[in-house]
Amino acid sequence: MSDLADPGRTAQTLQSRRRVDIAAVEDLYRKMLEALGEDPDREGLQDTPRRVAAWWREFLDFGAGRCDTVFAHTTMTEGHQQVTVAGIVAWSLCEHHLLPFRVEFSCGYVPNETVVGLSKIVRIVQAHAHRLQLQERLTRQIATSLAEVTGSRDVGVWGRGEHLCMSMRGVQAQAARTDTNCLLGRLSTDPVLAAHLAPSVCREHR
Repeated sequence: MSDLADPGRTAQTLQSRRRVDIAAVEDLYRKMLEALGEDPDREGLQDTPRRVAAWWREFLDFGAGRCDTVFAHTTMTEGHQQVTVAGIVAWSLCEHHLLPFRVEFSCGYVPNETVVGLSKIVRIVQAHAHRLQLQERLTRQIATSLAEVTGSRDVGVWGRGEHLCMSMRGVQAQAARTDTNCLLGRLSTDPVLAAHLAPSVCREHR
């Protein structure tokens, strides 16, 4: 079950999911600079371990907000519709190399009596991105959480990512992009419905 599944249970968890030992991280980066042949006491590096440790806390302690507020539903008054939010950009960290990757997501669903505030979809994406991740898992977690908070079985999430672990190291494929998707419910078996939900995304990701 996703860690966004139960609003009451996970509100405090999302507010601050992980505590970072700033002093220990700062000490590790100081030792790393020394291991790389640098002088951590020279001008320009004196505050680097502290800055990097502070960034790790900022990234991993990111709070998406309280679930009982963030994921409040609004009752639909008439008919059914399809909802898609495109162009959601999220930064995460590759858990294999600790290098950043950037993904642009499009998230859509077919409402089942209720809809969720559009900004809440962005919060779902960010909540899952602020941790050590894989794009494949990140895409699946977003789709699962979106299904849980909307109550819809018909959910689609499409992502196109650029990974620094591919573009600046190894094969150094600067133009490479990674496409992922997770289609739930009818979207997994009905390409026409998926195309209606996010037509431009489906064309690009075929």
